[in-house]
Amino acid sequence: MILSGFGDEISDDLNEQLEVMASEGIKYLELRGVWGKNVIQLTDEEAKKVKHILMEHNFKISAIGSPIGKINITDDFTEHLRSFKRALELARIFETHYIRIFSYYIPEGEKPEKYRDEVMKRMEKKTQWAEREDIILVHENERGIYGDIPERCRDIFATIDSPYLRANFDPANFVFEDVKPYQDAFPLLEEFTSYVHIKDARHTQDKVVCVPAGEGESEVKEVLKALRDNGYHGFLSLEPHLAEAGQYKGFSGPDKFRKATRALKKILDELNIEYS
Repeated sequence: MILSGFGDEISDDLNEQLEVMASEGIKYLELRGVWGKNVIQLTDEEAKKVKHILMEHNFKISAIGSPIGKINITDDFTEHLRSFKRALELARIFETHYIRIFSYYIPEGEKPEKYRDEVMKRMEKKTQWAEREDIILVHENERGIYGDIPERCRDIFATIDSPYLRANFDPANFVFEDVKPYQDAFPLLEEFTSYVHIKDARHTQDKVVCVPAGEGESEVKEVLKALRDNGYHGFLSLEPHLAEAGQYKGFSGPDKFRKATRALKKILDELNIEYS
């Protein structure tokens, strides 16, 4: 399996991101934010600068960690589609096959099923564009969106039915929905999973908090064992959220990111899973 991670969990400065990750033997970056900007906001010149720094550090991009799909399902789709096309351009620039996406926030208090047809229409449109560019969209299960629970995630993949729309399995996000990631989610999404986020979470007295892998309720070890047994050789992308978790990004800082990385490696070593 291949280790990657969100560098903006470490710092806004790209050089510091890469130096910390390299110190832990990681050579791939999931590009979400740099220099205070979301990846979608990067100009062509800034993207070229990022690519040059990546080459200097001998890094590659595992995925564009885009915010595509993190708007209300009732919001206008036209402008959002332009942002999506920019994500496709960036995937080409950074020579990655993956773009992380979401499936739209549902209005509070309303049933997701009411918006199912519109969700599918938008997801299909983006998948068609991705197929033309030979880019794989990996949908992350996120709180509050249509695909926040495994049944609706599976609904998306089964309905669109395309190898260009796959699952980005995030076990911790299922904990926020009171779903058991390995027992209840993985069996439904195993066949669609092409990318994995590594973070863990557990319930406290009044909220759910993120913790290093193996210290929470996300059944990370069980998920990794199942992936190993199924012959998964893809990315494990660290998104620890150990200091701060927001709607569009999380933060851990250098020391906590290292702690999260070592917690993951410990589990991989216990399971005899080779990684690079």
